Amino acid sequence: MIRLNFSVELNYQILDDGSDFIFNFHAATTPHQSVVSEQLQLNQDVPQSMYTAPESGSRFLRLRAGNGPLTVRYEATVDIAHYIAAPADLQEMSIAGVPSAALPYIYPSRYCQSDRLYTLAGHEFGNLPRGYQRVLAIQNWIRQRTVFVSGSTNSSTSAVDTVIEQVGVCRDFAHLMVALCRASNLPARFVTGIDYGLDQTIRPTDFHAYVEVLLSGRWYLFDPSGVSPPMGLVRLGTGRDAADVSFATVFGAVHSALPVLRIDAIEDAAIGLVTPVHTAAALSSAAA
Repeated sequence: MIRLNFSVELNYQILDDGSDFIFNFHAATTPHQSVVSEQLQLNQDVPQSMYTAPESGSRFLRLRAGNGPLTVRYEATVDIAHYIAAPADLQEMSIAGVPSAALPYIYPSRYCQSDRLYTLAGHEFGNLPRGYQRVLAIQNWIRQRTVFVSGSTNSSTSAVDTVIEQVGVCRDFAHLMVALCRASNLPARFVTGIDYGLDQTIRPTDFHAYVEVLLSGRWYLFDPSGVSPPMGLVRLGTGRDAADVSFATVFGAVHSALPVLRIDAIEDAAIGLVTPVHTAAALSSAAA
């Protein structure tokens, strides 16, 4: 089992009489990811409400803050007991067999224009054997032709842009993989989290985007950016693309500072806690 402790600090300056916020930085709760402890601190004494999405376990904090500075700090310790499968056992599903709850993840979406990538997907992956290895081939194709460069794209960059520019950050890698999977009739979705094991020379600890693909009735993890081991991915939000799972959505006149994040692994062999490592096994932290 993996145990990770992480913290998120967000700082804002609210310019008018008040602004509304919807946050999605709480650790999600699933049968394979549980919250051991957590603490939320706000410098403003304001009402707040929480909502947990029943299918994904994503958790949303909503509040209205007043004029002046707002500091939000969240710290949590989570346990991740991955469902582990042998890649050779995982099969693609016919569209007729896809569960109803997964249907939104076969359609094009704002940043994942799979309808514009059918020809490309068919040419590159259409003749490959079906199953986990075909998904892995899509991931590896993206890694081989796309360069990870911090700050190289912006919030409007889409999967089609990344195909053309061949450069991006984790968000862009994830959008492209989701789009190519959907163009190959593979249900795929966008997941946000925080990653343990990142080489700090690539970028400081930050929110991270990765991918889940539905195989044999379960969502399995893939990180097309390749910057950290999938075993070390904390799950926060799940959606069709980045538009669904922003860590902060702000309504009002606000100045914001860069988020400050930290993550550490807690290792204790005596109770079965291990440090995340790369593995060839297929991993899932989602509900079935």
